[in-house]
Amino acid sequence: MKVGYARVSTGIQNLDLQLDALKEHGCEEIFTDKISGAKDKRQGLEEALRFVRSGDTIVVWRLDRLGRNMQHLIKIVNDLNDRGISFHSLQENITMDKASATGQLMFHLFAAFAEFERNLIQERSAAGRAAARARGRLGGRPEKLDKKELEMLKTLVANGTPVTDIAQMWGVSRTTVYRYLEKK
Repeated sequence: MKVGYARVSTGIQNLDLQLDALKEHGCEEIFTDKISGAKDKRQGLEEALRFVRSGDTIVVWRLDRLGRNMQHLIKIVNDLNDRGISFHSLQENITMDKASATGQLMFHLFAAFAEFERNLIQERSAAGRAAARARGRLGGRPEKLDKKELEMLKTLVANGTPVTDIAQMWGVSRTTVYRYLEKK
């Protein structure tokens, strides 16, 4: 039996591309996760690994969908092989089982490339954040009120205007008004 596993990193990302590819490949059962691959606990993956039996094949869209890093990926695939379960990655077009030395070699090479690519993305993201910080951009949500509006807010509060009315004027919550009053 072919058993699919699909994962996206966040809830706003879409699994459709992976699910379509797994179904087209003939996966009879598909397990999914919407969680970062860096997380230790992925319920869908754990269910898939419990579900498969000797002679089955776990199918993923890409290698990086399965493991947190190269070590984790290799551990999962080796554990599968020890149980008599094959592994296939659609995008890299490799099937890994103990019977094929070439399959093992290709798996290790692609796993190394997948981890290298992930590390490059992390390094670029960190460098981009550092460059933005150096230019005074701290990231996060932009401020709702500028300095002039903050002074007006303080004046209104000092004059006894209810916080609910002030919040409605600016289209913010009362909590936001209180937060501004506390921090500045």
